[in-house]
This record gives sequence, C-alpha cells and structure tokens, in this order.
Amino acid sequence: MIQAYQHWPTIRHPRAWTRRVASRAYTRRLASIEDLVPSVASNAPLLAVETDVAAWEQRHDVLRILAFLPPRQRQVMAWTLDGYTPSEIAKELIMTPEAVRTNLVKANRSLAAYISVARVES
Repeated sequence: MIQAYQHWPTIRHPRAWTRRVASRAYTRRLASIEDLVPSVASNAPLLAVETDVAAWEQRHDVLRILAFLPPRQRQVMAWTLDGYTPSEIAKELIMTPEAVRTNLVKANRSLAAYISVARVES
C-alpha cells in the first residue's frame, strides 16, 4: 500500500499494477527462501469469515490444488483466474504471450492429472 501511495500519480491501471508488484515481491521472496513450503495464516483474507460454506470449500480446494503447480505456472494461472488475457499477463510479467500460453497449457495439464488422480483415490 505504501508503494501504491508513493506511485499513485503514475499508476494508470491500479489492479494490474498491484498484481504485478505483488507477483514480483512474491517471486523475490521465493528466490530468497530455502524452504518453499507455503503457509497460510488462519486469519488470511481468503479464509475470512465466509457465510457461504460451499463457496469457501471451493476456494479452499482451488488454493490447495494450485499449490501443486510450479511458481511460474501458479502465477500465470492466478492472473488468468482474475480475468486477464495471455497478452495482458505477458505485458505485466514481462514475458512473451507464447510463454504465458505454454505455462497455461502445462498448468492445465498438471491440474487435470491431479484432479483425475484425486478422483480415483477417493
């Protein structure tokens, strides 16, 4: 929020700017941490009080499944789930649209394989 306040006069697309800054900070953090096991605080916004139990369970399932993806695929998938196109994602993450699409294809394949295995096991 401090960075947004400091750069507010130059920010044309606040939502994209925020996601880009957060993604870069997260990537830097991952690169500096030896133990890459993610932890979610019990008071995290995604786990805030939810009146619709089905919606909460669905959100939790999506987060759990996305955790199995490599960081770049997870990042691209998160942008996609937020409604961004591969071209917009490429521009914001300084990648080529082809690289974004490749990561999306790989992520979709990995997620489909994970889901099919999970169904067989249950």
